[in-house]
Amino acid sequence: MADFYKKGPRGIRSSNWNYGGQKWKLSRSKLDLFVECPLCFYLDNRLGVARPKGFPFNLNSAVDHLLKKEFDSYRADKKAHPLMKHYGVNAIPFAHDDLNVWRENFEGIQCMHEKTGLLISGAIDDVWVNPDGELIVVDYKSTSKDEKVNLDADWQDGYKRQMEVYQWLLRQKGFKVSDTGYFVYANGLRDRKAFDGKLEFDVVLIPYTGNDAWVEDKLVEAKKCLDSDNLPVHGSMCEYCNYRRLSRDVQNEFLKKTVKIDSVVKKPTTKKIVKKKPDNNATSSLF
Repeated sequence: MADFYKKGPRGIRSSNWNYGGQKWKLSRSKLDLFVECPLCFYLDNRLGVARPKGFPFNLNSAVDHLLKKEFDSYRADKKAHPLMKHYGVNAIPFAHDDLNVWRENFEGIQCMHEKTGLLISGAIDDVWVNPDGELIVVDYKSTSKDEKVNLDADWQDGYKRQMEVYQWLLRQKGFKVSDTGYFVYANGLRDRKAFDGKLEFDVVLIPYTGNDAWVEDKLVEAKKCLDSDNLPVHGSMCEYCNYRRLSRDVQNEFLKKTVKIDSVVKKPTTKKIVKKKPDNNATSSLF
């Protein structure tokens, strides 16, 4: 990771980590970026300028980490987790030698897409298996809100695409995969009398029936985008591109007004300064 950023403007990646570089691969999140905004995708992967990073979700990461440890204990015993029993899911956590690799952010499940020659990767949270030998993709999510958690918001379409890419990746690895995956959703409770040094969560299981048919076409489109020397159009709902456009327009308008004001302001007159001849009889200052 030492060569992730090259010398020069801050935030521009080394070419090794860009498209065509030895360390570049098309991750699940990068593919989702292409779906959201082709221009941001191109700037990131072709030109090495990524979107500004947000603050790390440390509490969410802690919940994710603890859920993995919890389900791993049932995986070791080859038993169903109580949450699975409560929701009537006939499955147990799937045991596989590569599970920890599949969970690593810079590793994940990987496969070479023959049609495009792109190496595709995605880091999963968990996998279960049912009695028919079908793998079930599971993703952990956490939040804190008063209303019941669901997957109805428009921005949660990204969650659904995320699961579908994981399902697609496992199928490329030769596994039999169920169309139905699950979100283990932990909702931090805010109706307690006090914090008392702990957070309590209501954990629910939300099923989602995925359809990964879109993945192949988007991979081909992403490859075509990366190979082009022309900037693609931005996503219509991309907040980053809208910010860039609006800030540029506002700055240009401001500069136009500034130039007009400067042009009508009279230049200050300069007075000719006449230097006095030194007085040889004056006493020199000692300080």
